[in-house]
Amino acid sequence: MVGRPHRDRGRGHALTSPSAPARGRVGRIALVAATVVYALVLASQTLGPQPETAGGVLSALTDWFAQWPASAWLTYPVLEFTANVVLFLPVGILWVLWRGGRGWAWAAAIGLAVSTAIETTQGLLLPDRFADVRDLVSNTLGALLGAAVLAVLLRRARRRAG
Repeated sequence: MVGRPHRDRGRGHALTSPSAPARGRVGRIALVAATVVYALVLASQTLGPQPETAGGVLSALTDWFAQWPASAWLTYPVLEFTANVVLFLPVGILWVLWRGGRGWAWAAAIGLAVSTAIETTQGLLLPDRFADVRDLVSNTLGALLGAAVLAVLLRRARRRAG
């Protein structure tokens, strides 16, 4: 939990400062707010009606990249996969923050679970959406990457601080 010190596997490095209870309280409030805002954005992007412009934007980007041989490999499936990875980066980041800098490897499981819930809902309940196994892969990868990058950054910060 953010705001309380967590020991780093017995090495004695605190991830948060116990001497700053106000900052811990503010940090928890900010983390709750960030989680709620992200959950609302994620739900609106994945469970709401499919915006007509969503495919149009990716199609326009695909057409733009296709003009040059060096970027012609950026096809619609590549851009869609990348967009899904980016969409799920915050899942991993928020997971690591909620865990006080620990448990980054579990972010893949959390990302897969959230993505499975979304894809199941899309496939069963939303007629203008469709479930896609590639989304499970890209979303899980995004959550894992977000968590891993933050874990590395936190580890570096601890080494510099201590």
